[in-house]
Amino acid sequence: MTDELTIWTYDWVPEGPRGFVRDLRLRWAAEEAGLAYGVRTIPFEGRETNHLDRQPFGQVPFLADGDINLFESGACLLHLAGKSERLMPHAASAAADTLQWVIAALNSIEMVTVPWWFLEITGQQDNGLAGWVDMRLAQLESALAGRDWLAADRFTVADLLMADVLRVRKVRARGNRPATEAYVARVTDRPAFRKAHADQLAHFKAAEQK
Repeated sequence: MTDELTIWTYDWVPEGPRGFVRDLRLRWAAEEAGLAYGVRTIPFEGRETNHLDRQPFGQVPFLADGDINLFESGACLLHLAGKSERLMPHAASAAADTLQWVIAALNSIEMVTVPWWFLEITGQQDNGLAGWVDMRLAQLESALAGRDWLAADRFTVADLLMADVLRVRKVRARGNRPATEAYVARVTDRPAFRKAHADQLAHFKAAEQK
């Protein structure tokens, strides 16, 4: 029997990105919501061109839900959140608050941090983005001070996404931000994250044994 939800990822990745490939976001959301899902793969080799019919930018993850097919992790998360009040509150004001923080995680934080850490790991230490990163992370630190969750006074899909953006090793090690660190630790201590993370690591490890 095939699960209605299918999360697509790579068949294998090198050790470095394991635990950070973004199909983890979808696994985590499904675990939080109690949604059954299966995982299917496309080959890592040739990944830039071997699945352009389903993901026009040659990336993962993408999601199949019956006859609905989605790419981009943010879009997939919002689709999954629409299936469960555990991820997206029903009340209009709380739902709007959740949505704005989902977009903030993608546009105001990840859009800044990803280019910065990518340039750093490729050897461009003084890449001109550090000041921008520090400003955004300081602003977020202020927003997180005195609160446990971003929206609705409880865990939502906004926390899932923001914590996943912030838990990148280089971002997490950048500066002294106690409220942010406590937030990331709190969100990633959830059983659904731990299971999704362990499952992804096991998935890529198993590929080495074939």
